Amino acid sequence: MPDIISLGEMIVDLTRFTADTGEEAYIRSAGGAPANVACAAAKLGASAGFIGKLGRDMFGFYLKDTLKGCGVDTSGVVIDPNYTTSITFVGKNEDGGRDFVFYRSAEKSADINLRYGEVNRKLIEECKIFHFGSLSLTDEPSRTAAVSAAEYAGSLGKTVSYDPNWRPTLWESRETALREMRRAIKYADILRVSEEELGLLADCGTLVAAAARILDMGVKILCVSQGAKGCVIATRKGIDQYAAPDVPITDTLGSADCFMGGFLAGLLKTGKSPEDLSGEEIERISLFANACGALSASKNGAVSSFPTLAEVTELLEGAKDKS
Repeated sequence: MPDIISLGEMIVDLTRFTADTGEEAYIRSAGGAPANVACAAAKLGASAGFIGKLGRDMFGFYLKDTLKGCGVDTSGVVIDPNYTTSITFVGKNEDGGRDFVFYRSAEKSADINLRYGEVNRKLIEECKIFHFGSLSLTDEPSRTAAVSAAEYAGSLGKTVSYDPNWRPTLWESRETALREMRRAIKYADILRVSEEELGLLADCGTLVAAAARILDMGVKILCVSQGAKGCVIATRKGIDQYAAPDVPITDTLGSADCFMGGFLAGLLKTGKSPEDLSGEEIERISLFANACGALSASKNGAVSSFPTLAEVTELLEGAKDKS
């Protein structure tokens, strides 16, 4: 059975680009933060599996094949003919950031309609790390499925990892989003956020004060991903910033998920629980995760850009030689 289990949405990204002819076109690729984390960990050599629901359509079959191609266990994937696979159109806004248009609804989308009774609990029982994200919390029944699975994993002593992925257009209101995203923090041993998400969840303007507030909620390791700058890691033992390798940035889509997959794979390799890690081990895991995210951002796409262990090792060894 897989050591890392990720539960949540897997969707098709249709990313806009300009063809050589000057016409606008879209490239199909796999997306969805929890599925990305599983794929990233598996491509790094970790044993990973995914729990989620896909539509019985060409997109659903494509996504399941993508998981298999990355070496992800798909025994927790439900294919349901009554729903469709969610789609996201991805473009760039005027500031150069990502712009998302989601085709996802509680009535039609498969991932939102994952019921707890469909969750393969044997995968949770036999894993070491359980990971989930906040997009499952936007609607029922996936909200109950995700929270119940996280609670079950915690009750079994598994390490629980949580990614509150802020996508405001998918929620009925900002108030509902913050309430549900904050409620799920109590199940998390590890929390990964952007600086914006940290401010929202902690309702605090400064990073250090916000980190302290999150740790007071019971989180053991807080990972604040900062893109090209690297990451900030906060625990009850202290707070440190770790730089990312200097690589050309091509496309940041999925790079934070690749960071998270790398962090969980690195943690798994230690064989320790989050609270037992030494400062040196946290540094080593963080630098490894930064390298994973950087390599992903150096290529186009999400899953297709995720590196292998050999590629990450080569980058880190090259950085050592330069220092």
